Amino acid sequence: MKKKYDVAAYIWPAYTGDEPRTRMFWPEGIGEWQSVKNSISKYPGHQWPRKPVWGYVNEADPYVMEMQIEAAADHGVNVFIYDWYWYDKRPFLEQCLNDGYLKAKNNNKVKFYLMWANHDVNNTWDIRNSHMWDNIIWEAAVDRPEFERIAKRLIEKYFKHPSYYCIDGKPVFMIYDLQNLIKGLGGIEAVNDAFKWFRQEAEKAGLPGLHLQLTQWGERQLNLSGVDGGEKGSSKEVVDNLSFDSMSHYQFVHFTNIDRDYNLIMEDVVNEWERIDREYKIPYFPHVSVGWDNNPRFKEFRQGIVKNNTPEEIRKALEKAKAYADAHPDQAPLITINSWNEWTETSYLQPDNIYDYGYLEAVKAVFK
Repeated sequence: MKKKYDVAAYIWPAYTGDEPRTRMFWPEGIGEWQSVKNSISKYPGHQWPRKPVWGYVNEADPYVMEMQIEAAADHGVNVFIYDWYWYDKRPFLEQCLNDGYLKAKNNNKVKFYLMWANHDVNNTWDIRNSHMWDNIIWEAAVDRPEFERIAKRLIEKYFKHPSYYCIDGKPVFMIYDLQNLIKGLGGIEAVNDAFKWFRQEAEKAGLPGLHLQLTQWGERQLNLSGVDGGEKGSSKEVVDNLSFDSMSHYQFVHFTNIDRDYNLIMEDVVNEWERIDREYKIPYFPHVSVGWDNNPRFKEFRQGIVKNNTPEEIRKALEKAKAYADAHPDQAPLITINSWNEWTETSYLQPDNIYDYGYLEAVKAVFK
């Protein structure tokens, strides 16, 4: 009997006009499809514009998501990791999850979990102002009372759903920006105290606990106190002192030079997997990024483009991730992929006019 793997693809839930606050970034009313649709080639041989085979669909439509769930399941993707946002004291971009996936009749075929994308919002999403991309619109750090409001919403609205992805029966919740978490809560001791409370609340609600997952970046210096000018510590020192249960990556661009051939990138990636496995105390789940090129978000040319990320090369990368999972039989057989639909970062599995279903077929060849 073939071993079953949990192949989890991140979802960027911006391909809808159903969230009113998206109009400030994408006034055409189709979410970030606007940037995909209007993209241009920046140099000879640049593989843009690209077009989605399925069209500029509204992913907050349950019928659209029923189709996408079938396609994902048929090709071996059996978990979606939804980017989840909270800004200005309320959720942002929940429609694709709430109205699309959760109302799809077949959502039992592909489970889901949430990654709290607690990064600040700047002008990166608005191509009209992308030359001022570092101008902050919303800050994402939250204090303890707001953290508690968020946690209670997550427990009641999502963690109890029968399709929510769990490890050892515990709902998995990933946190993207560790520095913002520390900043908002006021230091690593405060983070641990908030996590302890969060786990207790989950148990009070009838859950067996929580599996808290960290988005790993490269090694960097982090502020331990949450106060400007406070004591710094390495990523490893910080993680060793926090009660996370596991970690994975979100994107190769976070820890290696991506402006080169995919084969060379993967050499660094495998070395990074091995380093993390050797140096960190908590389990690491291997991650594969399909590519990187965020030029659709900018008027001017942006350097840093992955080369030669063909479906065949992605298949080889997935084989390496599978081998890592096989070498760690004591942990969940989870592999994360960036992504299902990060079109404006050119890192997606959805079929397009260049490779058609090639990326999805690569997943299927390895995992089904």
